[in-house]
Amino acid sequence: MKGRFLVLCIAAVFIAGCVSQENKPANPELKRQWSEELWQKRHTFPDRIWEDSKTTFTEPNNLWLLGMAGAASIVMHNNGADDDIQDSVEHHRAIDGFFSESLNWIGNPGTHFAVTGLWYALAVDANDKLNENRAWTMMTALSINGLVTASLKAVRDNTTPNHDKWAWPSGHTSSSFCVAAVLDEFYGPKVGIPAYVAASFVGYRMIEEGDHWASDVVFGAALGWAVGHSVAGKHMNLEIAGFDLMPMPPTQTGEPTAGISFVKQF
Repeated sequence: MKGRFLVLCIAAVFIAGCVSQENKPANPELKRQWSEELWQKRHTFPDRIWEDSKTTFTEPNNLWLLGMAGAASIVMHNNGADDDIQDSVEHHRAIDGFFSESLNWIGNPGTHFAVTGLWYALAVDANDKLNENRAWTMMTALSINGLVTASLKAVRDNTTPNHDKWAWPSGHTSSSFCVAAVLDEFYGPKVGIPAYVAASFVGYRMIEEGDHWASDVVFGAALGWAVGHSVAGKHMNLEIAGFDLMPMPPTQTGEPTAGISFVKQF
């Protein structure tokens, strides 16, 4: 329990740092306006999930990556590589006790959804539209990743080394790599690289504890990466009321301008 509390505190501090400190708390009228906006998002969220899913799974590079990862996981499971890796990590344990429990909690999809909800709430309270949009994008990516992961688990329905059901792919791994990919898109390698390292530790921990085969982790990592980068890349621009917030373009004579413009494609 101490480990989980510590991780939650670290996550809260990180998210609070992402939210702009220069913005003042929203007044009641503005909060009412955002409540209405959130209610509207609730009704449009399924459409956003569908559109972003199509973007993710019709991208040729993503299809190639997932196809290769899927083929690799099949080969690993059928030729005995999974068993060999499992035996090796069990005899050379590197993660145990507090570290193992912390990684299990850090990589839990439920933790990711809860922290993202906290991120969104802090952004709304600070009137920070940039982080509000980023948190909503993270929520979209996690939802797509979670739905696809659960669907594949139900279809494959194989067992883990610990004899639990629904092994492939690893949900902890796919969700952790999804988070890392979104953070990498938004904040670059200074945040992305540590996030990928943490996601890799989560995947290794799942193998070492017998919660997943190595093939489950390989495909989970590929799935999370593809979903996270595709969704975050699509929503990099700040969106307000359906319009992308963009820098003001130069004049026809090429002179630079200062300001912002609202752009929407019909």
